[in-house]
Amino acid sequence: MNPPDTDTAPDRVLVVGAGPVGLSAALGLRAHGLPVTVLEADPEDRERPGSRALFVHRETLRLLDGMRPGLAAEFASYGRTWHTRRTLYRGREVYSRTFPEQPKAPAATPPFTSLRQVDTERFLRAACRDAGVEFAWGVRVTGVRSSPTGVTLTDSGGGVWHGTHVVAADGARSAVRAELGITMDGTRSEGFHVVVDVADIPGAELPLERVFHYEHPGVGGRSVMRVPFTGGFQVDLQCRDDDPLEAYGTEEAVRDWLPAVLEAPGYGNQILWVSTYRFLRKVADAFTDRHRRVLLVGEAAHLFPPFGARGMNSGIADAAAAAEAIAAVARTGLVGAVAEFAEVRHAAAVFNSAAAGNALDHLRPRRRIVRAKQRAAAALAPVLPWCGSWLEHAPYGPRNGAPAVAGRTY
Repeated sequence: MNPPDTDTAPDRVLVVGAGPVGLSAALGLRAHGLPVTVLEADPEDRERPGSRALFVHRETLRLLDGMRPGLAAEFASYGRTWHTRRTLYRGREVYSRTFPEQPKAPAATPPFTSLRQVDTERFLRAACRDAGVEFAWGVRVTGVRSSPTGVTLTDSGGGVWHGTHVVAADGARSAVRAELGITMDGTRSEGFHVVVDVADIPGAELPLERVFHYEHPGVGGRSVMRVPFTGGFQVDLQCRDDDPLEAYGTEEAVRDWLPAVLEAPGYGNQILWVSTYRFLRKVADAFTDRHRRVLLVGEAAHLFPPFGARGMNSGIADAAAAAEAIAAVARTGLVGAVAEFAEVRHAAAVFNSAAAGNALDHLRPRRRIVRAKQRAAAALAPVLPWCGSWLEHAPYGPRNGAPAVAGRTY
């Protein structure tokens, strides 16, 4: 696809990145009536392995439904919503709660839904196409030049792209952020986690529940979480700082330890994907350029550990806020809306980073007092339910109170 003619599309916005956050930004911009072109470095037929970000919160569903009415219902009807949450400590249950299923009213939005990121992207791409978003695949941005009146991007093939604004949703290694010279500050944790996608066994599916094990005895006291999604479930194993990758993070190694975690036969042949990651907590120093023409969203602006599902959900909140800010500039000609976007979403990212840090301190405690509190809470949970509730909620960090748009939590 050739670059758009700026004479015939003077109000075009360029979105860099066709992941969930970039697609949400494009959809939000079209909801405001603005022409949009999405530039994606990968080809259209790219394969995206693994479930990746799979938890979509109610707040996010409502944001998406505001961009494209009916989209939340599409997500919810395909995704999985479980009603039981369980937490165990060294093999003993310390918390269990089953929420009653509510009648599915036509306009009701579930508290969350769980589906693979590839399915999230599939729904969003279809919604974008229906909304008139244009796509340019195989376009790798290599240059960014902004001015008080607009932005010009150049790509690796020599193409030149003009727009009034750019929404940079090109991920953790954002070329747009790098070209602007914006740095990210934060930390990288020691140790690694293994994430595994496992397909359901038809007719013998595991219970539809989210389960977290502190110090699971079947894997030498390492912590494990199991989360369902449509068609299977994700298992997350927390390894120790000195664990060798080959002992836990390869498909062969997973086949060895998975049966002890699931306590069910046959799943060693159901492995779909194995990957490893380390916790990163980083926030960009600025969410916009000096001319207020480039807006950073999602992992181009911040990186959070996956526990608490802050990454994609906060990124989609960024995208919605970016679309609103650009639409406000289009209406008024005043760039203050972009400055406000940058301030509010940076504050939300700092909050989420701190919340993720609290969760990380609980998941990978470095202080003896934290481990002692966990042991004490587990011992007292049978007689003091709030102790079990604390063990249940602490690995995900606090949600309420994030300084986001319109009181939203992400």
